[in-house]
Amino acid sequence: MPQSVRDTRAMIAGMTPRLKEGAFVFCTTTSPAVIEAAARQALSFFREEEGVTLILPVEVAATFGFDTALAMKRIELEVFSALDGVGLTAAVASALAAVGIPCNMVAAFHHDHAFVPAGMAKRAVAVLEAAQRQAAS
Repeated sequence: MPQSVRDTRAMIAGMTPRLKEGAFVFCTTTSPAVIEAAARQALSFFREEEGVTLILPVEVAATFGFDTALAMKRIELEVFSALDGVGLTAAVASALAAVGIPCNMVAAFHHDHAFVPAGMAKRAVAVLEAAQRQAAS
């Protein structure tokens, strides 16, 4: 396994944003039957006090009757950032917020992921690539 990156500037300079295939929606439910069935097809899920949040492919969400109006694309940051690294999520969210692009960040073990509205995804990648170039210079 490669060494994780902990330095803020190095994480940003090495983030290498990649637009991934598919569109997703963030959904929530308290139904045990829906949770069990949908979780098998979820990209990710998280248990909260109010219910379970699922990140589902749009097509899957539709089959469960979830609202699919806010389809989001996933941008994977290819840098292997340390779980205790500081600043990458803030830098990504700030760069996107500065140009009016909302994002939902998800940190996984190997990579961080930014979910942005589908219609803004290509612009979001360009913004993050510019931030990466600036950090690398």
